[in-house]
Amino acid sequence: MREPSLLPVFGKLGAKAPMVAIAAPTISMTIKNFGNRTREVLSAHSSLALKLSVVLWTVVVLAAVFFVAQA
Repeated sequence: MREPSLLPVFGKLGAKAPMVAIAAPTISMTIKNFGNRTREVLSAHSSLALKLSVVLWTVVVLAAVFFVAQA
């Protein structure tokens, strides 16, 4: 039984074109997608995000008042 030729697998006449690999920083994709992901999370959990932001804002204001009163 005859085996099929391997040439089509490796390109024309058995030589593949050199592959150019460009290393892109992964942080840029994270920064680009940060706004979209944040928007998706906030839209999915808007009531929870609102409650947490109110609690966090209250704690920050109380901490600021405490430190000002100590000075």
